[in-house]
Amino acid sequence: MKILITGGCGFLGCNISNRILESDDELFIFDNLSRVGAVENLNWLKNKGQFHFFQGDTQDKKAVADVIREVKPDAVFHLAGQVAMTTSISNPRLDFETNALGSFNILESVKNYAPDCSVLYSSTNKVYGDLEWVTYEETEKRYISPEFPQGFSETLPLDFHSPYGCSKGCADQYMLDFYRIFHVNTVVFRHSSMFGGRQFATFDQGWIGWFCQKAIQTKNKTLKEPFTISGNGKQVRDVLYADDMVNLYLSAMKNIDRVKGQVFNIGGGMQNSLSLLELFDILEEHLDVHLTYERLPPRISDQKIFVADIRKIRQFIDWEPKTDKIRGIEKMLQWVVSNE
Repeated sequence: MKILITGGCGFLGCNISNRILESDDELFIFDNLSRVGAVENLNWLKNKGQFHFFQGDTQDKKAVADVIREVKPDAVFHLAGQVAMTTSISNPRLDFETNALGSFNILESVKNYAPDCSVLYSSTNKVYGDLEWVTYEETEKRYISPEFPQGFSETLPLDFHSPYGCSKGCADQYMLDFYRIFHVNTVVFRHSSMFGGRQFATFDQGWIGWFCQKAIQTKNKTLKEPFTISGNGKQVRDVLYADDMVNLYLSAMKNIDRVKGQVFNIGGGMQNSLSLLELFDILEEHLDVHLTYERLPPRISDQKIFVADIRKIRQFIDWEPKTDKIRGIEKMLQWVVSNE
């Protein structure tokens, strides 16, 4: 098979690319290398095997069309995008052109030049808005929602908040509609939090990796001042390790006839949910440190809880998380230490 990955040098993209390089499939990567760590990931992949690399931006209609017309892929993993809520607020046009227009360019080119191709899209839980209509209870270390003991399913009403939610939600809906109207074999994954090796986390994206960095810097006494958190630290997300994400995308590609036209909430599930405060407890115990931080106001449109109810994806394909949150955090710490 010919597999094209947009954003193939990002965190999720390079992990999937690495697995594909271990197979007999032919790999094509399209990336503008703008993301922190993208060049490092490209060089890492070059040491793993042979693939075709195109440097370009999904905003560029001609560049996208040229690649898809030339490659005629059997599957596209569309992972390229603007990924930070804070960036979407400071530069909403860039956010729109990257996430909404860039995704439309992918779909249009697939329809025109590779109509039998499958498109697997990385969407977000932010399409559900801030979820302030949900009833919450506040405990010592986390928020809980008694109404949703298994997490949130795909039946939640869509409610696009923030430029990021709007741009990703727009692309999310175009993916589903291109299946309905043009019969392009699309599938949408609305992700909760993901983490693992090759994730060059920053203060506004990749929170598990970012706080692992802060914990290690605290242990090494290289942190010059307390780090910051937004809100009270009781916000909850379910976390999914890189290996499980890769398994999801490859399994869905192989079973596209089962999942095409569908949307799935994806995460580690309730058993792999964490608040910030609970993460700090794990890091302090594992590294034998005391973390000192300062609180900032909550981020705009931040959800108190998002935990994916993953029962639907289990019904469609044989997939579920294999790496529990504790083991995943241990492996994340190992990677951060080795790449300090």
